[in-house]
Parts: sequence; C-alpha cells; structure tokens
Amino acid sequence: MKDGISGLGLVASLVPAVVTATTKGSHADLQGFNSATLIINTGAIAGDGLFVVAIQESNTTTDGDFTDVAAGDLLGALPTALEASTVYKQGYKGSKRYIRAVVTKTSGTSIAAGAVIVLGHPHDAPVA
Repeated sequence: MKDGISGLGLVASLVPAVVTATTKGSHADLQGFNSATLIINTGAIAGDGLFVVAIQESNTTTDGDFTDVAAGDLLGALPTALEASTVYKQGYKGSKRYIRAVVTKTSGTSIAAGAVIVLGHPHDAPVA
C-alpha cells in the first residue's frame, strides 16, 4: 500500500454548517504546492433550495480581489445546482496564489455544506 497522506495539505474553506445565504469560504494558500482540488460535501437542503458553488482566485487575501476562476483553469465540472447528501470535486490549474470556495444561494432556505481544499504535489514533503 502506498502512502496517501504525506503529500497532502488540507484547508477547511467552508467548515461544515447550515448555509442560509451566499457564503465565502476561507482562502487556501497554494504556495509550495503544485495542485489543488476542491471537495464539496452536502447534507440536507431545506425549502426547495437552489445553491451553487464556485472556486474563486486571487493573488492577495483581500476579499474584494477574489474573482471566479475562468473555465479554462478548472478541471472537471461542478453541477449547476447542488444536490442533497452528495460529494463533488473540482480541480484548479490556474496561477493565482490563493483560492476559496463560494456557495451562492439562489433560492430556498438552507443547505448543509462544507468545503475542503486538498493541496497536492508539494515542493517539500512530507507535509505537516
């Protein structure tokens, strides 16, 4: 069996919670890593909710500097509407230093969701 943890860094962008409005996650610093993957985990959706998720990028940690990642810098696709009790993934291949997850509420009451950014292919391993 191969070691699957020594080369990974994990950042909780959205700590699992019930989301009732558009919510911006914490950023992940990609410095020292050559790959990043966003993992979204959903739970119950209340009030016939329509929620979507996107990856945003920036070269600073200033909230207003983050913009949605261009389609050409994404690997895989996220759905146009999150489903209850589902796990999704999307890769990032852009060149910015920071990324974060953003869950956008279009309608409904709430969704239980969390987002983790998995950082891989570190310049130095093992990763603490």
